[in-house]
Amino acid sequence: MGHRLSRIYTRTGDDGTTGLGDGSRTQKDSLRVEAYGTVDELNSAIGVVIASLRADDSDSDDLNSVLLDVQHDLFDLGGELCMPDTSLIGDRHIDRLEGELDRRNADLPPLKDFILPGGSPAAAQAHLARTICRRAERRVIALARHEAVNEAVLRYLNRLSDLLFVVSRVVARASGTGEILWDHDRDR
Repeated sequence: MGHRLSRIYTRTGDDGTTGLGDGSRTQKDSLRVEAYGTVDELNSAIGVVIASLRADDSDSDDLNSVLLDVQHDLFDLGGELCMPDTSLIGDRHIDRLEGELDRRNADLPPLKDFILPGGSPAAAQAHLARTICRRAERRVIALARHEAVNEAVLRYLNRLSDLLFVVSRVVARASGTGEILWDHDRDR
């Protein structure tokens, strides 16, 4: 998959273009580059979530493992977007996310109010990752209007944003700070 760089700088992008995985070149601000670039940003944000998890949380090792699997998936997903006509994400990836969603959501109380991003540093980071995931999804939708995109990529990003929301709830509760609920009746 792709080329390995022995040198970090190549100077080939100095004209505002970048190489895709298939060897073709495109503008650095193209829809395709925006899509996989936002997936890369999401992957970095999930890395921050992992780094923010408290080591003494009983569930943190399990959550680290789940999020590390997601990071590997996102690397594949970004690679798929970087290489036109390539499919690396499929139903098994989505099924795994749905299984995690069901498992982690089962112990959470039903939502009666909107939740504000925050609660603990790791929960806030999970909320930030969720919003980046939604942006990545929007970028892939924009790309799909003009070029063929594996529909499993959109389903994966949609489920992942849901999982990141649930992760934020789980982490906020485990930290002892709890969730911050939106107070729609506050004094304005």
